[in-house]
Amino acid sequence: MEAQRKISVSSVLSEGVGLGLKNAPSLLGAVILWLLTIWVPYINVGTTIAIQTIPIELSKGKVISPLFIFDGKYRQYMGEYFTLIGLMLMSLIPAFLFMIVPGIIISIGWSLAIYLMLDKGIAPGEALVRSNKATYGYKWTIFGVNLVLFIAFYILTFIFGLIPFIGTLLIFLVAIALQVVSLGCMGIIYRDLTKEDTTADE
Repeated sequence: MEAQRKISVSSVLSEGVGLGLKNAPSLLGAVILWLLTIWVPYINVGTTIAIQTIPIELSKGKVISPLFIFDGKYRQYMGEYFTLIGLMLMSLIPAFLFMIVPGIIISIGWSLAIYLMLDKGIAPGEALVRSNKATYGYKWTIFGVNLVLFIAFYILTFIFGLIPFIGTLLIFLVAIALQVVSLGCMGIIYRDLTKEDTTADE
C-alpha cells in the first residue's frame, strides 16, 4: 500500500495561506524592526539571520512575536550561517550559470538547510544533507507551490495594473500578501517534511 504523501500542493497552499495571513501583522512588525536595526553592527547579523528563519517560527502553528528577531541564539550561529551560505553559493552559482535546471533542483533540495541548522543545532554540511533527504520525492511539490504563487502574483499584478492610480497601491499590497503567504507555505513544508517519520516516495 502506497504511503500517504506528507505534502501536496493543495494541502500546503490551504494551510499556508491561513498561517501566513494569521501572522501578517507580526511578520510586518518583524520586518520593520529589522529595517530599523539593519545599520547596528553585530545586532544586524542576528536579526538578519532571524528574518530568514521565520518559517521555523511559523511551523509551530502559533502567532509569532515580532521581537523574536532579537533572540541572542541567532547571533551564536553567525559562523555556521556564513559557512552554510558560502557552501551553497559555491555550488549554486555554477549550477545556475551552466545548468539552470540542476541549479533549480539543488536549490529546492537545500531550501530547508538553514532552518534545520538553526532549529536542530546541526553542522552546515549535515544540514544540507538532511535538507536534501527531507525534500526527496517532494521537489516537484515545492516547485508547484512556488509556481502557483508566482502565477497568482502575475495575474493579480496584470489586473491591478489596468486600474489607474490605485492600481499601484493594490499591487504593493498583493506583493506583501503573497510574501506573507509564501512564508506560511514554507512553514508548513518545513513542519511536515522534518517530522520524525522521514519516509518519502519519488
